[in-house]
Amino acid sequence: ATTAPRIPSTRLALHHFDSSYSLHLGELWPSVRAGLLCEQKYGALLNNFSELDHVTQELELLNATDFISEALQKAQQSQQGAAAREAGRGSQEGGTVIQAEAMTKAETSPPFRASISPKIKCYTFPRGDITRFHPARPDTLGLLGYYLMDAASLLPVLALDVQRDDLVLDLCAAPGGKTLALLQTGLCCSCCVPAGHLAANDVSISRTKRLHQILHSYVLKEVREAVSVTSYDGRDWQDMEGGTFHKVLVDVPCTTDRHSAMEEHNNIFHRMRTKERQMLPMLQLQLLMAGILATKPGGDVVYSTCSLSPLQNECVVERAVEIAETQFNISVRVEDLSHFRTLFQDTFSFFSGCRLGELVLPHLTANFGPMYFCKLHRM
Repeated sequence: ATTAPRIPSTRLALHHFDSSYSLHLGELWPSVRAGLLCEQKYGALLNNFSELDHVTQELELLNATDFISEALQKAQQSQQGAAAREAGRGSQEGGTVIQAEAMTKAETSPPFRASISPKIKCYTFPRGDITRFHPARPDTLGLLGYYLMDAASLLPVLALDVQRDDLVLDLCAAPGGKTLALLQTGLCCSCCVPAGHLAANDVSISRTKRLHQILHSYVLKEVREAVSVTSYDGRDWQDMEGGTFHKVLVDVPCTTDRHSAMEEHNNIFHRMRTKERQMLPMLQLQLLMAGILATKPGGDVVYSTCSLSPLQNECVVERAVEIAETQFNISVRVEDLSHFRTLFQDTFSFFSGCRLGELVLPHLTANFGPMYFCKLHRM
């Protein structure tokens, strides 16, 4: 008897995506699908621990710009313009009080009400420009000047709004891009009193080795030594250090849609991994619950995936909020992140149909993502 030919995992993934995402994304799906199947776009996360002067000059000569500072400058100009127009109307009406109120309102409205760390800098090429960045070179201390990553992966870190004296947990840290971004904020810097702390955990020992390599290539020794790297099962974290962190990042294992559509190696749509894939939402829920329980009252959790699936995104968040309330008597508020859509609309293509959180869609002119992120505040 002849055996049926093995269907490639990538084809199985695409078949699954076509049937589910065409319903979820509707008429957007064909363009998102095309983006998934084309080369991913990268950003260059600047390494503040390295000698940066020549690095920024080189990147700017390539016509790359820091999308974060650019977005903040545009937002500030827009708000100042709005304030000036309001003030002009106030002066025409003869109301100096109205004028002052208009200026104050513009200065405190989103996106400035939510803090975006200006210390995190990431250079990207303009929309439609598919130029690649060269690999980073080491400086005189042996530290690399930038880290190449999907620029959308920085959005969960920016949403977390880490302060220098925070106690921070990166629950699923490997391979280390988001961990490195967290450290760019000045967290764990010895010059800060009291100094913050970062616990970087990943269940995979082999992936944790990759995390150690990244820290060694990018981070000063005294800062590296202030980072705790562990390989625990993240689902058990609350049993070890419950209610101790100001900020927790929960970047969970997921279907990694872009990888699943393009690469056979380590593809979760392989027939031998069907059960593992089906159990992903349960694993994601358990990890998010562990993150919520590890957070101090008044602290924040950011949940993120690189999947387009609402079953792995909004549904997990909704269930976690419900369980926190009913089983643990913990009130959790889902934060509004719509200002991210306004701030970064020139760099990313956002999906406007998320019930909770924000979703970056792959698009041929801005081929970042997918990246889902949602911020939760423990009351």
